[in-house]
Amino acid sequence: MLMKNIAYIDDILEYVSDHVQRVFKPANERFTYPFIDPGSVYDGNLWDWDSFWTVYALAAYQKIINDDSFKAKLIEGGEGNVLNFLAFQLEDGYIPMMISTDNQGEPGDPGDPYLIRKHKEGAILNMHKPFLCQQACLVSGLKGSFSWLEDHVGRLEKYFACYDRYYLNDRCGLYVWADDVMIGMDNDPATFGRPRFSTANTFLNSFMVVEFRAMAKILGETGCAERAALYTGKASRLSEAIQQECYDPKDRFFYSVDVDIKTRPYDWFHKGLGVFWKTLPIKIQTWTGFIPLYAKIATPAQCQDIYHMHISNRETFSSDFGIRSLARDEKMYNLDATNNPSNWLGPIWLIVNYTVFRSLMNYGYRKEAEELCEKTLALLGRDYHETRTLHEYYSPETGQPVMNGGFLNWNILVLNMVLELKGDSILFGYIA
Repeated sequence: MLMKNIAYIDDILEYVSDHVQRVFKPANERFTYPFIDPGSVYDGNLWDWDSFWTVYALAAYQKIINDDSFKAKLIEGGEGNVLNFLAFQLEDGYIPMMISTDNQGEPGDPGDPYLIRKHKEGAILNMHKPFLCQQACLVSGLKGSFSWLEDHVGRLEKYFACYDRYYLNDRCGLYVWADDVMIGMDNDPATFGRPRFSTANTFLNSFMVVEFRAMAKILGETGCAERAALYTGKASRLSEAIQQECYDPKDRFFYSVDVDIKTRPYDWFHKGLGVFWKTLPIKIQTWTGFIPLYAKIATPAQCQDIYHMHISNRETFSSDFGIRSLARDEKMYNLDATNNPSNWLGPIWLIVNYTVFRSLMNYGYRKEAEELCEKTLALLGRDYHETRTLHEYYSPETGQPVMNGGFLNWNILVLNMVLELKGDSILFGYIA
């Protein structure tokens, strides 16, 4: 390992130690179980993919400090994340993306959270991103047992059935976002501002492949092995659809695609050869094009092309501080500070750095992964030295923080990078 910036590890550990207790929240009138929030401006909110990555990162922190009491608290919070979401599940399987203690209902309304209420009224909104089973597997690995999930397998199957009912495009075999609200990469141009149910995003579909594998793992470990094969098959079919519809052999890149493709006849027009293709690529290069490498959907040859043409390209994604969330030569490239939506149009996000790091490790690009780890350590270490805190995202041109100091969540993933380079995986029961 290079580890030129190894001194920064102690600084990051100090930062986590000083702030980590704030993200552990007790049960309250809205949440039946203790849970974990991302910190900073997200205090008191239970988010879908954020809660997974926080537990994933804190598992690395726990492994470094080797504190049994902290591990017990982490398990309690991670288990609570899963159980709280399941407690809000509706009869059709719908689970919201986020639940808050204070701002999801009308003022003075102690009733249903906003997203739950809207779904009950008939609005089909985006649901819990595909990280519920991944988090359940991760917690099971920490606990050393999957038995706590035995009574919840039926609910997990209903969650997948809800995805198939409302969000699966049967024609191309890919899943679509209902709209552009809370899609993870908030203002991804492939989805943001586009028509409802029109985008099969590489983010959603690639992570769904991993979610199917996680469900197969849960079923296999809870006495439902005959059902596990169903989800292994779903993962395989979705991987094939991503290869078929999202990979562009000309650009050597995985794109999100438009599924609103059909022949629209007008009087006697358009009576001949109709639309026979299932999707159209939305040719905007964002970091989501690398997630198929994280999910091990890409072939080794595709990874080689993607690394040399895109990940390492300083004119597009590569910077001195990590991986840009949007290629620099895209017309939407923008580094403004913004919340709701957060800005993913170029700034450095640590979840992007980690996803690409893990992708490189998956395909044997260890030296390149080490270099990305070094950049990430330097970025966070310098921020801490200059501001005494860490921020949510950063400028890829200067390394300066953009906004939201006090953020923990996936910033801690730099510790996972360090451990994984040492061969010390914290994946536990999680299947990637």
